[in-house]
Amino acid sequence: MNLLDVRDLRVSFPTADGIVQAVRGVSFTVEPGRTLGIVGESGSGKSVSVQTLMGLTAGADVDGEALFDGQDLLTMGEREMRRVRGAQIAMIFQDPLSSLHPHYRVGWQIIEMIREHEPQMSKAEARKRAIEMLGLVGIPQPDRRVDDYPHQFSGGMRQRAMIAMGLSLHPKLIIADEPTTALDATVQAQILDLMRRLQREFDTALIMITHDLGVIADMADDVLVMYGGKAAEESDRRTLYYRPHHPYTKGLLESVPGASGAKGTRLKPIPGQPPSLINLPGGCVFHPRCEYVMARCRTEAPPLHAVATDESGTDGTHLSACWLPRDAIGLTPAAEEMRLAAVTEGGGPKANGAATPAPKTDVTKTDASASDAPDASAPKTDVSKAPAQAEPNEEGTE
Repeated sequence: MNLLDVRDLRVSFPTADGIVQAVRGVSFTVEPGRTLGIVGESGSGKSVSVQTLMGLTAGADVDGEALFDGQDLLTMGEREMRRVRGAQIAMIFQDPLSSLHPHYRVGWQIIEMIREHEPQMSKAEARKRAIEMLGLVGIPQPDRRVDDYPHQFSGGMRQRAMIAMGLSLHPKLIIADEPTTALDATVQAQILDLMRRLQREFDTALIMITHDLGVIADMADDVLVMYGGKAAEESDRRTLYYRPHHPYTKGLLESVPGASGAKGTRLKPIPGQPPSLINLPGGCVFHPRCEYVMARCRTEAPPLHAVATDESGTDGTHLSACWLPRDAIGLTPAAEEMRLAAVTEGGGPKANGAATPAPKTDVTKTDASASDAPDASAPKTDVSKAPAQAEPNEEGTE
C-alpha cells in the first residue's frame, strides 16, 4: 500500500502578468521506507509540488488529490494540517539558517516542536530527547550544544540540527527540499550518508527534491523527472540512468560530468531556455529545445505512457511523456539511430538532412517567470553542476 498517493496535482498562482502554471497535472506515489527523487531545473515545479502538500503555498489555486495514509492533504484545514506537519510529515529545507529562528537556542526550538505534538511530555523529557537526537545526527557534545544559538553552528551542523528536529517525532515521511545545495562537497556527502543511515534506522519514506543528478544516483529508489510543471519521465533509478527515453532526461544525463562513462567525452548542454510558466508553448512543452522534435510535437502534448524498460519490452513501470518510439531507450548508437529515424518519418528538421539547432544557452540563464515559485528573484541552479558520482551504485544506496 502506498504511503502517499498524489493524483493530478495542479497549482497555479495569479500574478499581474498572468497565471503562473507552476504544476500541471503531476501524479506520483511513495511507498513506506522508499525514496522518491524529484529532479529538474529551476522552474520545473518540483518544490512547489511538495510545498503544496504541506500547505505552504498561500494564495495558490490548487486542484487534485494527495492521499497520505488515506487522508487528503489538500482538503485539510489548518488545524488538521498542524497535526500532520512535523509529526507525520517532516520537511527539511535548503537553507537551515533561515529555517532555524536566530533568536532562540537550537535545543529550545526542538523541544518546543516536540511538546507541540506531545503536550503530555515534560520539558525535561523533551530536552532529553532533543539531546539524544542531536547526538544521533553527529553533533559533538550535544548536552552542551543544545543550548547554542543557530549562528554558533556551522552550515553542516545546522542542517544536522534540522534533520534531528525532523526525526524527533519519528515521522512516516520526510520531504527534503534541496537539503545539500548550500553545503560544500565534503559536508554534502556526510549529510547524505547521515540521511541514508537514519532512514534505514527509522524506516522512514523520503522525498528528495534536487537539481543534482549525483544526489539522485546516491539516494533514490524511484525517480520523477519534471519539466515545465509536468512529469517528463518516471522510472526506477537504474532504468532512468541507463535507459532514459525522454530527450530532456537524456539531455540532463549528457550534461553531467562522468555520466556517460567515457573518458574525454565533452559535456553537451541542453540548448535554449526553460519555458515561461505564464506563456507556455503549444504541444510538448519541451519541443522548442528538443533535438528530436517532430511535427506532432508542436501541436499535441504527449501523455505520460509506458515505454520499454529494457530489451524485453515494457512492464508498465517506465513512463515517458514523449512521442518517440517506446523502445527508443538508452544512450547507445542503436537507440540514437532509432530516434533519428523517427524524426525523419515524423517530419522533423532532420528529415531534410540537417538539424536546425537552437542556440546553445547555459541552462542557468532561465527567464524570470520560470522560477519554482512566482518570485522571479529566486536563484537559478545549473543542473549540469552535479558531482561526478552521477552513475548510480549498482548495489543500492549503500
